[in-house]
Amino acid sequence: MKIETLRELYLEELRDIYDAENQLLKALPKMAKAAQNEELKAAFEQHLEQTQEQVERLNRVFEELGEKPKGTKCEAMKGLLEEAKKMMDETQDEETLDAAMIAAAQKVEHYEIATYGTLRTWAELLGFDEQADLLQETLDEEKDTDENLTELAVSSVNLEAASEEGEEEGEESEEDEEEEEGEEKAKAGSQPAGRGRK
Repeated sequence: MKIETLRELYLEELRDIYDAENQLLKALPKMAKAAQNEELKAAFEQHLEQTQEQVERLNRVFEELGEKPKGTKCEAMKGLLEEAKKMMDETQDEETLDAAMIAAAQKVEHYEIATYGTLRTWAELLGFDEQADLLQETLDEEKDTDENLTELAVSSVNLEAASEEGEEEGEESEEDEEEEEGEEKAKAGSQPAGRGRK
């Protein structure tokens, strides 16, 4: 499709974020289920409810434009969610997994913040004031979610992941010391006996 006007660009971006939100609706329940930290699990569940409301707002925007609500495949969101799944599959430690999921979720939030900020501005320029208000409401929610995830990461999740790392290093150090002591004893036991006095 050739885009020749700002309105057409605006509509195309709306379809892109509409698809992105619907992809997210499928991913968030899996992320909530995988989360070990109860606050993080609750945050994902809350954002799932918000995302459902955000899709409804987009439906209203399409309706005001006289357009049928439909999405254009959002490759950016697809890539972000595939990366999130890869991290979840490869991360074995529970505390580290929570930290990885916050990182992945914040990448999604930053993409959405950029998109909704742009759409809000275009709506204002095009004179779609009611649509701009709807988009601003979603933009505010995305910013709040991002800030909440940062607070959760800084106050507990990242600290728990770092603490787990420290415990593992401590265990490895103890094992190394035990191995060294064992090797020294083995060497001492294998030394040839000294000659007795004549």
